[in-house]
Amino acid sequence: MYWLIFFALVFLILLLAYLVAKGKISPKIIPLLNIFLMLASAYLAYKIYDSITAPVRFNKIKRERYAKVIDRLKDIRDSEVAMRSITGDYTADFDSLIQFVDTARFPIIQQRDSVIKKFDKFRNIEVEEEIIIIDTLGFIPVKDSLFKNDDRYKEMMWVPIPGREKQVKFELRKGYVEKGEVKLPVFEARVAKREILYDQPEDLVKQEENVISTEEINGPYIVVGSLEEVTTSGNWPKIYDIKEK
Repeated sequence: MYWLIFFALVFLILLLAYLVAKGKISPKIIPLLNIFLMLASAYLAYKIYDSITAPVRFNKIKRERYAKVIDRLKDIRDSEVAMRSITGDYTADFDSLIQFVDTARFPIIQQRDSVIKKFDKFRNIEVEEEIIIIDTLGFIPVKDSLFKNDDRYKEMMWVPIPGREKQVKFELRKGYVEKGEVKLPVFEARVAKREILYDQPEDLVKQEENVISTEEINGPYIVVGSLEEVTTSGNWPKIYDIKEK
């Protein structure tokens, strides 16, 4: 678009120069035309520069915001996985999830091998059988195990978007996937990229929603978990896990 305006401006300059040369324009207004053309040229140069640098700024903002969103999705995933390990199921309610983190405890167990003697009535002899004994040594609060002294889990339902604090919530859903005759619990937490990039240029947001690349987050959502398959992975590339490692 800006290039069309550029060529139109060049055409206008040439047209004005022709009209001045032919005496069609009074010499008195030529200084005003020069000022107008200078201002128009400066504005157009700025817009062209802005159109070139806009994608660079967009990518910087996008990656910074995505990193914060993914960190929070990881907190949701860790809390959900802890909940399933203790209760046997996930939840689709953030209040329940936060209450679980606040109150639940992981058992501290010790596993040891042992041998017991049993009488085999078919062979009429005493035989030894190896067994595994699990001892519960104590308990540790889930919130201490997952979050140490940080209470950020109390805000994990909110998408961290600059300028929109506590305005957008993650979508949290749960379901079941059949594997043979067994139904396995699954969960999914997600947020639309459009919500995260609400203040960015529309054309760049649309491109981001349709991006396909191994180094980018494909699709219109940032997601962890799935309602279609048994997984607790996210759809982001490994670059967003480097800091954690």
